[in-house]
Amino acid sequence: MSHKIVISILFLVFSVSTLNAQEKIITQKGVEFPLRIIVVDSNNNQITKNVDIEVNGFYYSFSDVNGRYIVRAKVGDDLRVSHPDFETVYYTLTSSEDIKIIIEDGLKNKKTISKTRESKSEDLYLKHLDSAKFYQKKDIEKSLSFIEKALKGKENKNRNAATYKLLADIYFHWKQFDLAVYNYKLSNQIFEDINTKISLAKAQFLSKGYTESESTYKNLKTQKLSNYEKIQVFEGLADVLFTSKKYNEAITNYQQALQVAKDNLVTPKITDLNSKIANVFAAQGKVNKAENLFKNSLNLAEKENPKRALEEEEKVADFYNDNRRFDEEIKLRKKSLKKAEENESSPQKLVKNDSITSQKINYKIGNAYILKEDYREAIPFLQKSIEVANLKKDFVVEKDATRKISEVFANLGENEKALKNYKEYVALVDSLYVRKEQEIQQVKRFSKKISDNQNRIASLEKDKELTESKISLAYVDQKLSEESNQRQRLIIYSLIGGFLLMSLLAYFMFRNNKQQKLANNLLALKSMRSQMNPHFIFNALNSVNSFIAVNDERNANRYLSEFSVLMRSVLENSDEDFISLTKEIELLELYVKLEHNRFKDKFDYQINIDENIDLEQFSIPPMLLQPYIENAIWHGLRYKNEKGNLEISINQKDKETVSILIIDDGIGRKKSQEIKTKNQLKQKSKGMSNIKNRIAILNSMYKERISVNVSDAFDKGEGTKVELFLKRK
Repeated sequence: MSHKIVISILFLVFSVSTLNAQEKIITQKGVEFPLRIIVVDSNNNQITKNVDIEVNGFYYSFSDVNGRYIVRAKVGDDLRVSHPDFETVYYTLTSSEDIKIIIEDGLKNKKTISKTRESKSEDLYLKHLDSAKFYQKKDIEKSLSFIEKALKGKENKNRNAATYKLLADIYFHWKQFDLAVYNYKLSNQIFEDINTKISLAKAQFLSKGYTESESTYKNLKTQKLSNYEKIQVFEGLADVLFTSKKYNEAITNYQQALQVAKDNLVTPKITDLNSKIANVFAAQGKVNKAENLFKNSLNLAEKENPKRALEEEEKVADFYNDNRRFDEEIKLRKKSLKKAEENESSPQKLVKNDSITSQKINYKIGNAYILKEDYREAIPFLQKSIEVANLKKDFVVEKDATRKISEVFANLGENEKALKNYKEYVALVDSLYVRKEQEIQQVKRFSKKISDNQNRIASLEKDKELTESKISLAYVDQKLSEESNQRQRLIIYSLIGGFLLMSLLAYFMFRNNKQQKLANNLLALKSMRSQMNPHFIFNALNSVNSFIAVNDERNANRYLSEFSVLMRSVLENSDEDFISLTKEIELLELYVKLEHNRFKDKFDYQINIDENIDLEQFSIPPMLLQPYIENAIWHGLRYKNEKGNLEISINQKDKETVSILIIDDGIGRKKSQEIKTKNQLKQKSKGMSNIKNRIAILNSMYKERISVNVSDAFDKGEGTKVELFLKRK
């Protein structure tokens, strides 16, 4: 399984728990607090060690005896938790509540999780990595030896990437930036990581690969970054641009970093960035802007801690020196000197930076007095510098201070003191030359050892590649056999797939035909209903016309009123395939009443309905019965010499079926056809043909719900009987 698939399946579960309920929980920004973090493996509920935690550029790699990592943080800070065996986690703090991180199985590399995952070989890797971190800043040889042992372990992508990252960090600390760049790239090739890329860009910058560093930083700007990573990237890119003398671009990026730092209250970075922007303005000759920013950074540094204040005072003092503002420089350096002397006399030193020592500050104060030609004032500071430098064996400062005091005495005309100090200077130079030669030899030996270690580590990587190629060759035959089997399976699967595809195609064709047939039927029904309604209206209007012809206005008005009620009901139901039997009976009663009003002397009628029938349980196509009744009246009873009779009966045949019987004692179908032929009717009725087609289509759509039988009612062909069977809906 690839790394991305693993990540998409499972992610780390955060649960916040308060280990000490009595502590006050902090939720406001800007207040720093101690935060306890514990990482637990969900498989065995064991505490996971060798975790690296980063908060705003501060790294925590070692836990306490209880397995907890104690970090200093503030609300809004970005927490970064990494380990060789699980995905890096980012979390923005919302309170001072302690954090528990639970590691799920799915997040770990499958090669790491196995039946033997707690074997000695697995444990040794983490121990080697832990030892390499421990000696990282103390003994490079020991640290590299543990890296070498860690790389000899079982092949694991995530672990290899973490190991090469740590190797690059070691080289970075010991200022072997070319080797750091090489190993950062190797780590990032194995597994891409934002933090590794940021470290790579820094190493490229320090190895003077400015173009490569700028490219790496610009690539990082396009990626999703945490707030602190954004600050690092903007600041790092600005450092490169400043070195390349692209001052305007540098200021833009510094200001972007400063804005993110201000938004998230990353105080140390606010101080640093103010100072760096001041440096750019100073380089551009914008002294006033630079001075304002330096003062701002100095004020911020003093609020942080003595160490940070001392570092910033050194930068501002150098700025004053560059601008020949010696009085301000001297005043500030004297303030720094007092802090440095207090720091050096303290059992726990706050400042461990070799560039800021009392002997160096004394030397720089003396030098400032010399530059302003106040030689007498320079002497005590230079003498103090020589004294402290000799005591601390800082021979470089002692040499420079001795040379300067010799020049001071010469300028004052005190030649004996000048000569004496010059001789001491020469002796120090000779001594330093010897020491320098020794240091050069040591550096050569040191470089050789590092080179040998790097070569051994590189050879381990080549050995791994060779082993992998041998394993690949061993599996070639097996793969060929598997490929042959796969081809056979592919053919079989293709045939099966083809059959399934053909079946699917046949199914879709059948379904489409069925849908098309249904659509055609619906269209036909609509067409028939549109023919029936005008047919019915035409016949009804003929009836009205007959009243008007005999000047029977009263009956014509009454007929039209009843006809309008009938037409409203017919039109309301004209788009329905089925209506309830109750509604159909109401329509028939209206229709028969209208026809009877016209032909009172031709027939009487009865409508008989079985009371046991639940009419709402049965549905019927609208106006289905009307054409049969119309034929009975117009083509049977109307031509009879004496008064006829029309009977409509609805009876229950069984639980699922009702029988509708329409019987007339008219002239009969045969005689009616003869009369039509003789009279040659101008318009042939289409009602019966339409009704037959409607019943056929509806039965095909709704599974034979309607059946009709038409026959002679009496002997000798007189009368007509229509029997319709309707099934429950």
